[in-house]
Amino acid sequence: MSVVRLIFVTVKPEDASAAERVWKTDCAPLMIKQKGCLSEELLKSTEVPGEYISYAEWDNQASIERYLASADHQLIKQHAQALRTQSRPVVKCYTLV
Repeated sequence: MSVVRLIFVTVKPEDASAAERVWKTDCAPLMIKQKGCLSEELLKSTEVPGEYISYAEWDNQASIERYLASADHQLIKQHAQALRTQSRPVVKCYTLV
């Protein structure tokens, strides 16, 4: 059963374009090449400037765990740490009911 992994992130509104660039050029290409990653999208709030959700669909939880232990995950974390987030990102996983 597939698992949807959501990462909720809020950056300062003036840093929004930088956050989008980091996701498009640095993070998303690494994510989508991971074994078991079916899709990776970035959602931008229409109501709250600087609020984003990284939406990734994985084939199973084991694929997520393998990714979290990978060097690519460490590299993505380094890219993300360069952003000035307003609070710590929140990660949640969901399955289809």
